[in-house]
Amino acid sequence: MDLKKAIRTIPDWPKPGIMFRDITTLLENPEAFKQCCDELYERYKDKDIDVITGIESRGFVFGSVLAYKLKKKFVLIRKPGKLPGEIVKEEYSLEYGTDTIEMHKDSIKKGDKVLIIDDLIATGGTVSAAVNLVKKLRGEVIECAFVIELPDLKGIDKLKEEKVFTMIKFEGD
Repeated sequence: MDLKKAIRTIPDWPKPGIMFRDITTLLENPEAFKQCCDELYERYKDKDIDVITGIESRGFVFGSVLAYKLKKKFVLIRKPGKLPGEIVKEEYSLEYGTDTIEMHKDSIKKGDKVLIIDDLIATGGTVSAAVNLVKKLRGEVIECAFVIELPDLKGIDKLKEEKVFTMIKFEGD
């Protein structure tokens, strides 16, 4: 199955000029969702990984399934104020302003080999902040993985020091 065809494009959402890539149609298609998760599993089944982190919220979907299949620890990277324990946080830039993500301080140990996963990379701000969180806790980022990449937004350029894997690219459309 061509996974790209399982992703709906919604023009002009959330604002004019944006071509929104809606992953919910892939999630609603059992065959496509299984294939996507199986492909991620095949890529990482023989890699030396201790922890899988998922970025809120759709990174939770793919990250938790992969952690289950690989029998690895799964760690949430959340928006501010959602985690009850002691946290570390990282601020990052948006088009207009800043945002923050957080992780429990005790979720990654020194030397842990960490895979960061999210559904999509656009400008790269959120995942760059996630990389910084892992490094603050002295973990080692093995790779950053995404189901979708929007290459025109050059988000991967912010990850020059990291290995990156993307499954599907939507270029210029």
